[in-house]
Amino acid sequence: MAKSESEKDMRQKNENLNKTVQEQDVVERNQAYNEYVKQVTPTHNLALKMLKAFVTGGIICCIGQVILNIAQNAGLDKDTSGGWCSMILVLMSVILTGLNIYPSIAKFGGAGALVPITGFANSVAAPAIEFKKEGQVFGIGCKIFTIAGPVILYGIFTSWLLGVIYWIYQLIAK
Repeated sequence: MAKSESEKDMRQKNENLNKTVQEQDVVERNQAYNEYVKQVTPTHNLALKMLKAFVTGGIICCIGQVILNIAQNAGLDKDTSGGWCSMILVLMSVILTGLNIYPSIAKFGGAGALVPITGFANSVAAPAIEFKKEGQVFGIGCKIFTIAGPVILYGIFTSWLLGVIYWIYQLIAK
């Protein structure tokens, strides 16, 4: 009996020792992992990113204003000038995307390059260029709106929903 009790005690001590070693290994592993994460995680300077976005967006807006001024000086009215400005900015964005220049601008400027109409044009042109190898229908036709599609879909749905709400409000207000 005494022998079996001492064996049980020894087994219990070994199990406790194994648990302690495993817990220490887990703590060391977690510390090593956290140090690794700190090493590989890039640090960002928020003020610098905001400045880059502001400058990039500002340059795009200045280009748009120059186009507006030129169109109005050519005798076009304000609405027509705005249409030409939008078309030229979209065309410039698509050309720069095709030449693989716009992604560099977007990487530098962040939201400053992605928020204006040029960013939307880039989001439509980039998948078209990327999937052109798969053909006109299954490549470009199916993939062209992978990024911009949800924006268009939810924009149209939201405007429809607001229109229905406005229509119901008009019915109730009468």
